[in-house]
Amino acid sequence: MTENEQSPDRISAGALLTPDQVRRVRSRSDAWGAALVLHAWSVILAAGAMVVLLPNPVTYIVAVMLVGSRQLGLLILMHDAAHGALFRTPWMNRWVAQLLCAWPTLADTPTYRAYHLRHHRHTQGAADPDLVLTGHYPITPASLRRKLWRDVTGRTGFAQRRGQLLQALGEPGWPLKRRVRHFWSALGPQLLANIVLAIAAWAGGHPWLYLTLWLIPLLTWQQLVLRVRNIAEHACVRAADDPFGNARTTLVGWVERVFVAPYWVNYHLEHHLIMWVPCYRLTTLREFLCQNGYQSRMETERGYRAVLRRVIDVNSEDGPRRRASGTFARGFEAA
Repeated sequence: MTENEQSPDRISAGALLTPDQVRRVRSRSDAWGAALVLHAWSVILAAGAMVVLLPNPVTYIVAVMLVGSRQLGLLILMHDAAHGALFRTPWMNRWVAQLLCAWPTLADTPTYRAYHLRHHRHTQGAADPDLVLTGHYPITPASLRRKLWRDVTGRTGFAQRRGQLLQALGEPGWPLKRRVRHFWSALGPQLLANIVLAIAAWAGGHPWLYLTLWLIPLLTWQQLVLRVRNIAEHACVRAADDPFGNARTTLVGWVERVFVAPYWVNYHLEHHLIMWVPCYRLTTLREFLCQNGYQSRMETERGYRAVLRRVIDVNSEDGPRRRASGTFARGFEAA
């Protein structure tokens, strides 16, 4: 959602910030956007090189965590581009995000954008399409453990990709030509991008890397950090009708930034307050908001462990069992 698409019931940036502060957080940079995309892929390549040069279980597990977090990072950068905020140049927001962020991770920027803007318009309301992800919290500790275990073992990721494939195949009764067109529209570019990645791994002399250090992280660690991040952003927040309390910012250290929350995604309340601010200006936006006297009103938690403690109900024998279902994009829709 760009500045012109700001919902009428939101607090305007001008009511929160001075004109000079607005100017500073509005600034977008092609160099910043390109550097972040390059950084994500550099970390992925470095993780692969680490496993090739030092093959052992420890380096492999660390590499899976690094790649999975950067796959989330690519989705975060796609999210910024969907808001028109990652790059200053419009065509770069459209095509760099598709080619280097969305398609390799089996996503699609226009599909995501259409869905995601409804989340911003109806945050935590009955019409919020992301309410299915976090509206059923708090849950029991056992329920949370089951969810996280399904994520890290690949069951969640496999189920999502299976649903995505079935959706792309269309209805069995459709003519073949229609089904082929539908499949290409829904999943064709994403599959081509992944074929390119597999060919690149093969050309580099390590064809096994595509499976072990792209698909496995995509199905495991990425799913885990997606869920943790979704929980942190909107589960058990203070008030649905409070713009300072319907989303949460989680203050994190460097370990969580590396493995769970890349590219300032943890500054989620700030993003909801002024959604057209680029991710690389969110820390500055928070500083300005605190300077202007809003710190005490801002829903904030320190660390993801503290967030997870907040969303469990130890007094309940069994929590609600609403299943988070829907399109493949919903795994990262709470951004």
